[in-house]
Amino acid sequence: MNRNKRTLIFISLVMILIVTAFGCYIVIGFHHGKKAAHSQINQQKNVDFSADVQTNMKEITILLIGDDGREEDEDGGRADTLMVAHYNSETKQPKLISIMRDSYVQIPEHGLEKINAAYAFGGAELTKKVLNATFGLPINYYISVDFNHFIRLIDELYPKGVKIQAEKDLNLDNVDIKKGAQTMDGNTLLQYARFRMDEEGDFGRVRRQQQVMNALAKQAKHAVPFLQLPQIAGEAVGYLDTNIPPDVLIDLAKDFLSGKVKPLETLSVPVEGSWMFNDYTEAGSVLEIDETQNKQAINDFLTDEAEK
Repeated sequence: MNRNKRTLIFISLVMILIVTAFGCYIVIGFHHGKKAAHSQINQQKNVDFSADVQTNMKEITILLIGDDGREEDEDGGRADTLMVAHYNSETKQPKLISIMRDSYVQIPEHGLEKINAAYAFGGAELTKKVLNATFGLPINYYISVDFNHFIRLIDELYPKGVKIQAEKDLNLDNVDIKKGAQTMDGNTLLQYARFRMDEEGDFGRVRRQQQVMNALAKQAKHAVPFLQLPQIAGEAVGYLDTNIPPDVLIDLAKDFLSGKVKPLETLSVPVEGSWMFNDYTEAGSVLEIDETQNKQAINDFLTDEAEK
């Protein structure tokens, strides 16, 4: 064997060792962080969730639930926040559908109710069935997080805070927020995203939630030092109730942390002109929606231009 071949083999072996060591570092750090976080929180609640079949392997849809229950609640509360995230790994295009919680829909075995009640009645599984039937939305995975874990999650992933342009003065749960550019910690960001005690109600709240999600996506790659990412990512996952496999999470994280994803596109449901206000129902004040119109709007939103 000549010298050049021996050198090439040596370099190849060194590269394999480096890649293997780095892979072990990522896996060990991720699982160490996840174990540490799991020791502080309850176990997965939505164990009966049955995912819809992923027909297109480059695209996934994830049900995002903000649980208004607290840690001490055994069953959790209603879905304070209800979103569906869609990501195309080929085009690197993330999309987000925000569904207003007062949307009046049929919930199996419970009749007409606000859509956020589905989570209280039957968790992520029943919520998925309602989204399937009402909007034709397939759901491959879910993520559920309550208020307290959301705060920890933001503080872990964004230790320097999240920069955001607050659109107005507001106060919620003893947190005062002034209009203008600022950096928010987890608790402040939560209250900013939750506020709806004004003339806009849920419409303004959904807009601010989308603003928050956009800020999180844009600032992800600058949030934490690269070498700390595996453990912090593991801790973050430990705060979530989710069925997303680790390999899928890692692939998603790599795309977002690389900063190569396209700007977030958003849609609010019900869409303009597709709803009426009604406050004479057993569920209280609701939005009566045109399901056909909203189903079509969602389909158009999720369909890439190349496919239209």
